[in-house]
Amino acid sequence: SFCTLLVNNQQLSPEKMAQVVTKATTAFDDQKPGTSGLRKKVKHFQQANYVENFVQATFDALTSAPELGGIPEVLALGGDGRYLSEPVCQTIIRMAAANGVKKVVVGQHTLMSTPAVSAVIRTHPSKPGGAFILTASHNPGGPENDFGMKYNCGNGGPAPEKVTELIYAKSKAITAYKTVEGVSDFDLSVLATHPVTADCAVEVIDSVSLYADMIASIFDVAAIKALIAREDFSLLFDGMHGVAGPYAKRVLVDMLGAPADMVCNAEPLPDFGGGHPDPNLTYAADLVEAMGLNADGKPWAGAKLLAGKAASKAAAPPTFGAACDGDADRNMILGASCYVSPSDSVAIIAANADAIPYFRAAGGVKALARSMPTSGALDLVAKQMGVPIFEVPTGWKFFGNLMDSAAIYGKTDYTPLICGEESFGTGSSHVREKDGLWAVLAWLNILAVRNKDSAVGSLVTVEQIQKEHWLRFGRNYYSRYDYEEVSADGAAQLMEAMRAITDPASLPAITMPNGASVPVKSVDDFSYEDPVDGSVSKKQGIRVLFADGSRFVLRLSGTGSVGATIRLYLEQYVDAA
Repeated sequence: SFCTLLVNNQQLSPEKMAQVVTKATTAFDDQKPGTSGLRKKVKHFQQANYVENFVQATFDALTSAPELGGIPEVLALGGDGRYLSEPVCQTIIRMAAANGVKKVVVGQHTLMSTPAVSAVIRTHPSKPGGAFILTASHNPGGPENDFGMKYNCGNGGPAPEKVTELIYAKSKAITAYKTVEGVSDFDLSVLATHPVTADCAVEVIDSVSLYADMIASIFDVAAIKALIAREDFSLLFDGMHGVAGPYAKRVLVDMLGAPADMVCNAEPLPDFGGGHPDPNLTYAADLVEAMGLNADGKPWAGAKLLAGKAASKAAAPPTFGAACDGDADRNMILGASCYVSPSDSVAIIAANADAIPYFRAAGGVKALARSMPTSGALDLVAKQMGVPIFEVPTGWKFFGNLMDSAAIYGKTDYTPLICGEESFGTGSSHVREKDGLWAVLAWLNILAVRNKDSAVGSLVTVEQIQKEHWLRFGRNYYSRYDYEEVSADGAAQLMEAMRAITDPASLPAITMPNGASVPVKSVDDFSYEDPVDGSVSKKQGIRVLFADGSRFVLRLSGTGSVGATIRLYLEQYVDAA
């Protein structure tokens, strides 16, 4: 056979048998990346050449725009392990080699959390210049569910709009793609380096160790270990069968000494165990119940732990609970019978940032940022700290620009920066993605410092820290309603009808619980001019602001895979008094 062809009585090595070929293809018209990449149903991705077209369009976009750095010599690759990840990884490796990439660094078993990919780009010795991440984030996985792909740039963050727009343009005009033939699939289960062609190799790396080392450099490991060892402290972490599990086990169990059975659902599964890997009160129901809460985030009697977990402590909920989503970039924080909203979580972390060595060493936080729909709780902290606060469109790439303001653009230095989204995304400038496990460690670090001198039985709890924060800054009451898989045309018509409302007086006042009538103060369609690169993002959501500071926001989500999702956000501020 061809695989045993002999030349000069010597068998050809696999890389010498590899051949770069160009194959004809037909463009698809639906490969426009959303808020964080291209997300569709698995069967959609399984169409002939659908994956190949998007990958080639990305390489073509990088080639056509020299200011983007071109196709990187080293490319990172990995994802959340959802169904279809293995064959897509094999396809990307071959196409990367055909398009001039010299090395592909891929996560073992194809697994690499989204924040770990960012860390690999920024800290791995091979210095990757970009990455493909295979994830649909918090969306469900499996043959009948969702798959996703996105490209991250050399700073470790998601491709900005100018890049995704160029990818979309290339995808609509594509007529051919490049790949390598004559090589077998690569073994991605073992840490090793394999030749792809004479000019390209694939290296399977341990991203878990790299990420754990980074975490150890950010937080007070000794203090957190002491907290976890306390008799009156217990924790429960739910990996939701996503990629977070291996990272959580390495950090929480191996590094910090947490009991192994307190890290639950830690094995990554292609279908996330049949669940919806979204860490919220609805989809993390087992964890929520175990922490003594109902589906509304309110305490309830009769709480019990996850089946078989720490039965000796079943009389009361753990003192700290957390979960991460499919690709480990989102998080939910809970205390015993206490829910912390994402908007409050980022504000509390920012207000207590001096407890974390990473921020102390840098002289403190220099700026804070939130997505527009996120509550104004973070704004109040920024005002008290005397640092800038940025309100940006939904999408982590907007935070990345602020983080790179000095290093890449030569403008104001906003790092270290803490930022967050109401959609359970929290992070800082340590990477250029939101980082679920980072948020968990930030809370543990804050709890550790607050309990350094507290006696056993007098633990300062999550609930206590949250209530103290409200008494200091006031409270932003907040709720979000999602209307999923609605007609895309109908959703667009709704938004256009709202945009047509320009006179606040044309909208009715609201009646508050105390009977007061509060009129509408302003109505607008949020637009953002990036202070770093000058780009403008329009039509980012309708804001209706009332005279007392209350508001509601209406926007279309860019993270679904079918139809449209309309999100409605409601917020009312009550001052500390």
